[in-house]
Amino acid sequence: MPSPSSKLQSLEEAAARVPDGTRLAFGGFAVYQKPMGFVRELVRQGRKNLTVVGSAQSYDVDLLAAGGCLSCVETSYVGLEKHGLARHYRRAVERGKVKVVDYPEMVSWDRFRASQEGLAFWPVPFLGGSDIVRYNPAIKPFACPMTGHPMHAVPAADVDVVVIHALAADERGNVVFPARRLLPQSNDVLMGRSCDTVIVTVEKLVSNAFIRKHSRLVELPSYKVSSVVELPYGAHPTPALGAYHADEKHYGEYVAASESAEATAAYLKKFVHLDGGNDAYLEAVGAAQLARLKDMDSLL
Repeated sequence: MPSPSSKLQSLEEAAARVPDGTRLAFGGFAVYQKPMGFVRELVRQGRKNLTVVGSAQSYDVDLLAAGGCLSCVETSYVGLEKHGLARHYRRAVERGKVKVVDYPEMVSWDRFRASQEGLAFWPVPFLGGSDIVRYNPAIKPFACPMTGHPMHAVPAADVDVVVIHALAADERGNVVFPARRLLPQSNDVLMGRSCDTVIVTVEKLVSNAFIRKHSRLVELPSYKVSSVVELPYGAHPTPALGAYHADEKHYGEYVAASESAEATAAYLKKFVHLDGGNDAYLEAVGAAQLARLKDMDSLL
């Protein structure tokens, strides 16, 4: 039975904290460690008019576009890397259904740094002459008060909700990050510190005794986390560092399905609009396929 301090919720309950019109950010980076189980639940619940703010997006934004959930995206990139274009997203933008606000990749990170520090903007010295400034009126020029050099004020990310997928947490919301990490995990820490409502899906719940023993690995403590959802393979088909690799087979199935409206509808029926949520999704992917993705490198 959960303790009085427990922040444990079901996937359905946590997704209900993201109402229509929410301004939100997803952790991970590009095609790496995205909280895809949570994204699928938003599509299942029929969310509308979402604004996604990030640094580099992929299947997360593209699937929301396929589900008709998006109204705006503020980021530097939306694509599937070696698998090419994010077709659902591109079609939605071309049809005027989704607004795009462009920021350079590094500046996209800076926006979350501003939010983390409680600042309304982040000063950037290197945007002069860029068409980013020309087409993004939210970026304001100003003179550095110390040197007089031209700079630009980039607005803080200012999101309502951050959602990340991590390896482990206890029910109180103390989140474990591996000591050996890559950029997506560092991005998760930054995003998690930049917002008052942080939802974390995890591969595994651990005890508070485990957290005390490995406290050096906790970079998002309980007071920064609003909800914890135990969600095995919650990043699938994207990889999760220390748990499993990317599912290239599923990537191929997803990309093929994006070629037509009929194939997209069939994909959503098979993998998203399922009774049973994430468990049903994992059954649809198949136990044998999931077993092949296990990351053994982290043991060496």
